[in-house]
Amino acid sequence: MIILKDILYKVAIESIKGSTDVAVGKIEFDSRKVEKNDVFVAIRGSVSDGHDYIQKAIELGAIAIVCDTFPDTFEKGITYIQVKDTNKALAFMAANFFGDPSKDLKLVGITGTNGKTTIASLLYQLFKKAGFKVGLLSTVKILVDDTEYKATHTTPDSITINHYLREMIAAGVEYCFMEVSSHGIHQKRTEGLHFVGGVFTNLSHDHLDYHPTFAEYRDVKKSFFDNLPKTAFALSNIDDKNGAVMMQNTVAIKRTYALKSYADYRAQILENQLSGLLLKIDGNEVWVKLIGTFNAYNVLAIYGTAIELGLDGLETLRLLSELESVSGRFQYIVSTTNITAIVDYAHTPDALENVLKTINDIRTKNEQLITVVGCGGNRDKTKRPIMASIATELSDKVVLTSDNPRNEDPDVIIAEMEKGVAAQNYKKVLTITDRKQAIKTACQLAQPNDIVIIAGKGHETYQEIKGVRSDFDDMKIVKEILEQLHK
Repeated sequence: MIILKDILYKVAIESIKGSTDVAVGKIEFDSRKVEKNDVFVAIRGSVSDGHDYIQKAIELGAIAIVCDTFPDTFEKGITYIQVKDTNKALAFMAANFFGDPSKDLKLVGITGTNGKTTIASLLYQLFKKAGFKVGLLSTVKILVDDTEYKATHTTPDSITINHYLREMIAAGVEYCFMEVSSHGIHQKRTEGLHFVGGVFTNLSHDHLDYHPTFAEYRDVKKSFFDNLPKTAFALSNIDDKNGAVMMQNTVAIKRTYALKSYADYRAQILENQLSGLLLKIDGNEVWVKLIGTFNAYNVLAIYGTAIELGLDGLETLRLLSELESVSGRFQYIVSTTNITAIVDYAHTPDALENVLKTINDIRTKNEQLITVVGCGGNRDKTKRPIMASIATELSDKVVLTSDNPRNEDPDVIIAEMEKGVAAQNYKKVLTITDRKQAIKTACQLAQPNDIVIIAGKGHETYQEIKGVRSDFDDMKIVKEILEQLHK
């Protein structure tokens, strides 16, 4: 048990009804999980409003309520705390409840449209290889040194973040690398955390289902750097047109990386093959098992972060050469008949373009490039025709299919994608709603030496249709199909 007033430090309180000198069990923002003596924080979400569940939380045993608007009536023996922003209050309360764990390790946040998972995951790998105990908070998974937990969001809620940071401290973790999404920043999930560094990857078309404009999306990302302390470092991709914007108002130590521009950390691509990249960094050549120009940027971000955190340059380059690609990020297999199948999470126009251009740069053009791609339901609709346009411009054949339709009709999503197909590319396109059948068809169309790319879901091991998640793993499925087709 902890005393309520002790977890209200830094919370902007507007009014209190009742005593804050009461013992509380835990903090909850989901009324269904409330138990006796808990604090319930009412969050206004996009789907439901926690203020509508205050009475239910009290019935389940809540002893205190944190809200931005007081209810019409007050229950006897319950403490009510009115705050300016319940999301922000939750973040500070969670940090206080778990003993402000982020101050006891070196926490680095990675933000941007693409590359967050790769950079965070490979930094985890690199620092583990360097002999440190390391933590990871990513889209793919949460790692407390060697112990793995399932991730449900790119940036978890404040309670989950601080819970796992406290677990990391208990496990002796020294460094933690965390993906920071625009949703997470906007919903104040990262408030109250002590970052020693922030990394900006790039900014492109995404999440405009959530952010009303691209400018707001950009400014939310920028606010992460605006809030870094002067003791932290801010490392930005200066080749991206928004890279300088991120640095405009930060008081953190400014550092840059680039392939084309003058920067603190620069690299030159010497070789770009399906087996990896040969890069020249700081006058030294290094071979890495990652593919494409976009991964050269990721490698530079990892290198720069490692140096800013105090690792030796030559040792960092050696460790970079040992890193393995991240699950669902340009993962590929080659069948017995020499068909290359690539699975990648590319679910934004920029990411898809990067992946397809990378393949086109590497291949000989004597083979076909066959792309399987869909778009998610209940998400940014404006990118659907753009995704199809990119796929058809940069591929020899395209199969438009389902991604995670969620609560939308997959055929409607595909029809919206088809609007982006130019007239001269119509004959390249097949539409197959069933994703497994789409992957199978692409493999059947492929001849020896052809390349099949399956984009959009990457590391995900499920497909969500009408609110139901079923097992679905692109890599597993394409392996099985290629084995069956070419026995």
